[in-house]
Amino acid sequence: MSILGSIMSKIFGHHPSPSASATTAPAASAASAPPTPAAAGGSPATASPARMSEVDVEAVLTDLASKYSHPVNWKYSIVDLMAILGIDNSLPQRKALAQELGYTGDMNDSATMNIWLHKQVMQKLEENGGKVPADLKQ
Repeated sequence: MSILGSIMSKIFGHHPSPSASATTAPAASAASAPPTPAAAGGSPATASPARMSEVDVEAVLTDLASKYSHPVNWKYSIVDLMAILGIDNSLPQRKALAQELGYTGDMNDSATMNIWLHKQVMQKLEENGGKVPADLKQ
């Protein structure tokens, strides 16, 4: 799985406690759509896309950060964001993520690359159904 795929999987697969609407959304969409063999079987794969559209990225990450071993600044640090998700945040991994996302800057300028990575990850989360606050997309 790609690094971005791992990030999205951990965020979209995490269930913070106030997500009652996420559990009702798949049932509502399944009821309004014509039944398909997969939907009739109640496959978890059919519920996943609807649930992803309900994910509050900030709530998920705040919840994970509150359980982390020390204070982190996940809102602005790709290193901390990856850490609370349990993903290797080493420089080689961040360079690999940068390549995956099409970074064209100098990978030896890790500060600039890290800022770019954080913005891109937030953008990709939003593009894939995550609810991302405006201040995290800057």
